[in-house]
Amino acid sequence: MEAITIIERSMGPAALVVMRLGGLFIYAPLISMKAIPGRIKGLLVLVTGVGAWAVLADRGVVFPQVSIMDPWAMVPLGAAEIAIGAVIGFVASLPIFAMQSGGLVMGQQMGLGFARFYNPAADSESDVLEQVMVYLAIVMFLLLGGLDHIFLAVLRSFDYVNAGVFATEGGAIDLVLGVLLAATEFGLRIAVPLLGVVFLETVAMGFVSKTVPQLNVLSLGFPLRIMIGLVVVVAAIEVIGFVHEEFTVEVLDLLHEWAIGAHAATGEGA
Repeated sequence: MEAITIIERSMGPAALVVMRLGGLFIYAPLISMKAIPGRIKGLLVLVTGVGAWAVLADRGVVFPQVSIMDPWAMVPLGAAEIAIGAVIGFVASLPIFAMQSGGLVMGQQMGLGFARFYNPAADSESDVLEQVMVYLAIVMFLLLGGLDHIFLAVLRSFDYVNAGVFATEGGAIDLVLGVLLAATEFGLRIAVPLLGVVFLETVAMGFVSKTVPQLNVLSLGFPLRIMIGLVVVVAAIEVIGFVHEEFTVEVLDLLHEWAIGAHAATGEGA
């Protein structure tokens, strides 16, 4: 009977840890992809959550004594846990979204918008250049240890945001809005060089059409724009990768700085 009582008391705190990690799987890069079966995600969340709860309990992290059989207590606490994990995953995925938006803009200006196809991994349509940018961003995210960073951010969040508490005084909203604006700016920055070259090509083809009216500008300009765009992308791919690496590192550092700031704000408020 004593063992059953201990297990029953432990199920509530363990469920809260599982829910926070489950929120991470909503937006986090790679692990939120629809190509991964839901059963695999659920099993991974359950296994990692129970293991994380054991480690956190051994470190002395305080959890609310709530019973998993009490829905009036578990529902609001679980919603707060899922929200915290979702915020961390969303912020970590913004560099990849920025690269995707930049690739989308470049592909449309190059004329690749007509060659869009369905991507089952993302459950959406995309063009070739957009996919190249997404895969480049994913590779950079893995090389920088992004998965390790986001899982560690979730585990360390229990040190400054207690289970069942969504601390807004730590600047969570400011963090999301700031990174979102930075990601939008970053996506436009990587597309601006190509946009400038395409603009010059359009102006040049306009002069050609006025000089040689017999020339079919559309049949010549369309493939020429694609070739020039590909040359610009290949020439700038190293710079794009370097800038994206810096932006990803900055976002991952901001997650940990938010953790320190939330901890400091909680300590000052106490």
